[in-house]
Amino acid sequence: MVNFKNISNFILQIIFVINLFFFSTLQAKNYDKFNNADSISNYFSGIIHLNQNEYYDSYKYLNKLKGLENSHKNYSEKYIYSLINTGNFFQAFKYSKKLEEDGLATFNSDLIMGIYYLKLNKFNLSKKYFLKVNNRDLNTVLDSYIAKSLILWSDLSHNSLTQAMIALERIDQRFANLKKIQNVFLNCYFKSENTKTLFENLTSNEKTDFSRYNYFFANYLNNIEQKTYAKKIIEESLKRYPRNLLINQYKIDFLSGKNNFQFDCSKQEHVVAEILYITANALASQNIYPTSNFYLNLAKYLNQDFHIFDTLLAENFLNKGDFTQAKKIFQEISNYGSVFNWYSKKQISRILIQEKEKEKALKTLRDSFNSIKTKGVYEIYDYAEFLKNNEKFEEAIIYYTKILDLIDRKHPLFPKTTDGRGVSYERIGDWKKAEKDLLDSLSESPDQAYVINYLAYTWIEKGVKINKSLSMLEKANKLKSNDPFIIDSLGWALFKLERFEESKEYLQLALRLMPADPIVNDHYGDVLWKNGKKIQARYYWNYVLNLKEAEENLKRKIKKKLIKGL
Repeated sequence: MVNFKNISNFILQIIFVINLFFFSTLQAKNYDKFNNADSISNYFSGIIHLNQNEYYDSYKYLNKLKGLENSHKNYSEKYIYSLINTGNFFQAFKYSKKLEEDGLATFNSDLIMGIYYLKLNKFNLSKKYFLKVNNRDLNTVLDSYIAKSLILWSDLSHNSLTQAMIALERIDQRFANLKKIQNVFLNCYFKSENTKTLFENLTSNEKTDFSRYNYFFANYLNNIEQKTYAKKIIEESLKRYPRNLLINQYKIDFLSGKNNFQFDCSKQEHVVAEILYITANALASQNIYPTSNFYLNLAKYLNQDFHIFDTLLAENFLNKGDFTQAKKIFQEISNYGSVFNWYSKKQISRILIQEKEKEKALKTLRDSFNSIKTKGVYEIYDYAEFLKNNEKFEEAIIYYTKILDLIDRKHPLFPKTTDGRGVSYERIGDWKKAEKDLLDSLSESPDQAYVINYLAYTWIEKGVKINKSLSMLEKANKLKSNDPFIIDSLGWALFKLERFEESKEYLQLALRLMPADPIVNDHYGDVLWKNGKKIQARYYWNYVLNLKEAEENLKRKIKKKLIKGL
């Protein structure tokens, strides 16, 4: 019998030695301490868990290897990530201090030292460490942006607004939009008369979405006792961005005198937290989740009461498929106001659907929806969509109808609501009402490729308006090129018009894009039969019978085709 454990340990030792060779100067005495199977296993287990955003497990393994940083510099970076991402900031600070004393400081350890002193308002010390960060060999232009920004905000007690603006101008012009944000906050910090105008210019920018900063604008106005203007900004921003989570919750807090968020532009740590959040958001958009979470947790340390940070943290875990951690954070977020409660319960319900707990998901969202005292059209729409997507069509129709009773045809929700209700009517067999709704949706928003596809494909299946359907599907295909559902519909329209050679080309492309889709395989089998390739047609029909996703009605039809053909 082969001893796989010994082989595995041998391979890990080889990899470990290679790692040490490339990442550090090896010290023989220290290496002996960690040159054993358990240490090697702990190291790689820690790295694997870290890369999978399983931070508590990562910390558990890496914490056993303290001292490894003396011979393996990469270890300290990974260990710091695990500390910050498990909320152990003070432990990360103490470890960073030890790295400094041992001459092993890194970008991240200096960053943590600077942030620790910034939180304590010891700005001379924070600047000292941010300067160290800036003087390192920085890996990316983003690192340089962070370093220079933090130096700027730690040095304000020695600077005037003019001096601060000069320092801001030195930051790389590739971060022009982020500099605009910092410019507003600098003026706010120094209580400049230009602050209001700069906020107005930033939030009215049509080229870039600065919708988030309507909250900061309204909050600033509220803090300087311009409450009427603050209310105006809230209302106007929600007309433009009705889905903005932060502004919706702030509106309720503003009217009720509560405050689920704490932000003060006169506090350097609050502004630095926002800078780190922006960085985390940019990294998340590139799917770099461990680093995104690292900066998010630093932001949370600096401003623990700005709970909007938690939404990105939860979404990062959700995008990585860690449903347990995502649900935990969403549950915490639900305590920060009614808007956050609704948002969180929607996210939790979607996770439950993915976890095959449909009834629990429906109950979770139904309870949350019923708890909303004043339901707006967007809350009703979200609930109707959830019901439709989970095959509660008759109930969904009730709520779609309520929305249509509250809005006119020019409302942004009109085409979406008529589409959703149309689909629901079609699924319960009321085609007359479904057709009217789908046509109404397209009359107000004619370039909805998927609505076009749904309507045209249904016509084709009913054997009506096939030429018109083909024309509509050609338009949809231009709007959404390489969409397999639209390509399949287009091929099927050509099939019904007996243009079998052309049909085969489209259906073959749809099959390449969705090789395991039962309907596409069935359609492709049909067109092969009509093109004289009967053996190949039977192959694809038989394939459908083995697909779990294939509905029983489709399987019955295919069994008949296998006997009689078309």
